[in-house]
Amino acid sequence: MTLKKSIEKDNKIKFIDSGIKYLQGVELKGSFIVIEGPDASGRSTQIEKITTKLEADGHAVINAGIRRSDLISKGIIEAKRNFVLGKRTMALYYAADFADQLEKKIIPALKAGFIVISDRYIYTLIARSSVRGINKNWLHSLFSFAIKPDLVFYLDVDSYNLIHRVFQKNNSLDYYESGLDLGISNDIFDSFIKYQYILKKEFEKMRSTYGLINIDGNKNIEEIYQQIQLKIDNFLDL
Repeated sequence: MTLKKSIEKDNKIKFIDSGIKYLQGVELKGSFIVIEGPDASGRSTQIEKITTKLEADGHAVINAGIRRSDLISKGIIEAKRNFVLGKRTMALYYAADFADQLEKKIIPALKAGFIVISDRYIYTLIARSSVRGINKNWLHSLFSFAIKPDLVFYLDVDSYNLIHRVFQKNNSLDYYESGLDLGISNDIFDSFIKYQYILKKEFEKMRSTYGLINIDGNKNIEEIYQQIQLKIDNFLDL
């Protein structure tokens, strides 16, 4: 397949809400795909397999994701390490990270006909901030600059299955990924299970609003990949 989409498709840029004024009406030749899911859900593995397949098919592919802005990412990592910023400030920090990537990487790549695959997007940021008590309307407004992906996949993994995967991957549990800052439980294992369950419920609420495609992440790597790749191939063939 070639990089261009069918002429029947509407290639005009679409935003989550109000968008960015100077970009209204811009045409995007490429496709924007997002893989969402908790830590150790298998996102990186799936993105690697999808990227390999798409490149083999002749597509140019570029990756994006949380904390990948050259301007912002190091500051976020430092802030999380030192626990120096409040919840709302952190939400603004992450929004700046994606705004920078959107303007300097994602939109230029889409205009040039690339397929952009993002390892998580604003949906994770909205879910995380929402469970920490930040108003959802405020969050939606904060990320109103974001463009709508063509496809958003959410890898849905059982919390008990997830905790085993995290230990296999990192041999430890992360403070924030366990929700310890929320005071759900003093036990990190119990807190992890409860926090991931709460996040999962947030994604369920967002599914219809943002068009998330639920994928059973408890299946083996190849089964998950086949589900995702089939939907991507069908979309690109439209």
